[in-house]
Amino acid sequence: MSRFLPTEKTDPELAPFRAGLVFGFFNAPAWQISIGTPMVLFCEQLGASPFQVGLAYSFVFLLTPIQILATALLPQFGYKRVMLGGWGIRAIFLLVPVWLAIMAPRWGVQPWMASALIGSVFCFCFFRTIGAAAIMPFLYSILPPKARGRYFGSDQFLSGLAGVGTLLACAGLFALLPIYTALLVQYGIALFSSYMSFMALRRLPDAPNPPAMKLMQLIKDTPRHMFAPTPFRRFLWLAVIYAVLSTPIPPFLAYYLKVGPQLGAGQIMGFEVLRFSGVIVAAAFIRRRIDHSGARPFFLLTMVLYVAVGVFWWSYLEGLLSGLAVIYAAYFVLGLAAASWTIANLNYLAQVVEENNRALMIAVMGAVTACSGGLSPILWGLVLKSESELGAAIDVNVFQIFFLFVIAAVVVLSSLLAKLAEDKDAPVESLVIGNAIFRPFRAATYLASLIDLREVSPPSSPKSDETSQPRT
Repeated sequence: MSRFLPTEKTDPELAPFRAGLVFGFFNAPAWQISIGTPMVLFCEQLGASPFQVGLAYSFVFLLTPIQILATALLPQFGYKRVMLGGWGIRAIFLLVPVWLAIMAPRWGVQPWMASALIGSVFCFCFFRTIGAAAIMPFLYSILPPKARGRYFGSDQFLSGLAGVGTLLACAGLFALLPIYTALLVQYGIALFSSYMSFMALRRLPDAPNPPAMKLMQLIKDTPRHMFAPTPFRRFLWLAVIYAVLSTPIPPFLAYYLKVGPQLGAGQIMGFEVLRFSGVIVAAAFIRRRIDHSGARPFFLLTMVLYVAVGVFWWSYLEGLLSGLAVIYAAYFVLGLAAASWTIANLNYLAQVVEENNRALMIAVMGAVTACSGGLSPILWGLVLKSESELGAAIDVNVFQIFFLFVIAAVVVLSSLLAKLAEDKDAPVESLVIGNAIFRPFRAATYLASLIDLREVSPPSSPKSDETSQPRT
């Protein structure tokens, strides 16, 4: 692991930016707990309905337009102040679930508690979104161009390591401790990780403010990019269909397994480890091959994998399959499918954007697909909700219909993706958005920026007075 944390001796070019890698390491537990599966399980424990769970899970996607608008703050306040403000304030709202984990076993579950948790998730996501508007252009502005590959490679390793460690730790805590004690420890980890990531950001060198953004141009050009008959529009709406199909699967699977077969929270977190493992395997396999084969074969591979996911879960809900081993396998395949789409998407999107409108078109893609995907869990939550003697539940019959819908829609989407025009010999560089490949269900949100990363250059000397002292 030491070789991924540069020092003046091992990698003097990257050493001044070591704090950024520390930020990535500690940021992973913060978001995985606060807006990931532990949050879904906490909502269920507090009696939240499928609609409420879908709502909480969707905030990070629905707020993506705010991320685009927040880039307008960068010319006035600078990268670091926006990041520190957004990520600093978001940590405050982790105190709400910490307090709920303490009080719920003492007072008993109260009707307002689920709403309080969901409200805290909204506020966390809102301020996280503001901070996220700055992170990628900020890193590109301070990193030497020749060192960016090494930096992002280390960032992916450390974030992936922290992600797997977080999932394993959560699984162990759920297995060994009472549910509320486990949640208290987990949100304590998230709060501590948020603090450490904030302090790491403070140690990074600052960068010059970017030029002013043309928000009116954004408002004027966005409808044209969305609806004018171009290859970009065609791919945009295919990506929207994919987002609508795929986004609801992780939260509702976790919710169903908790309230349906009533599996333990530790077991469900173990399934998440397999899903993340599938992401890692797919990333390692595909990234070495996509430049030669093109994106289209991996789009089609994604569709085959999602058909397999849909068939499996329909069969499981029908009672034709059972056992933990098959669920582990299904989660692994889900991770393979999500990462396959993300890598192919980043490769193909670079081919269909206009050079003179690249940043805006990529931001439109991120915002539209993320918002569409975010609406999907909310709408499905309305029809999936049910009641049982034990409280809120999920309607299994409707859940089966959901997976039949996924299968049918994926078949149609496959035929449309197969017709995408692609020139594999065109010299187009895939988009690089940090460690988003290891966060495939949130990858679209990383595209939402009005700054073209290719045009962001670091100062001539990273050791100059302008960049060696962070502004706080």
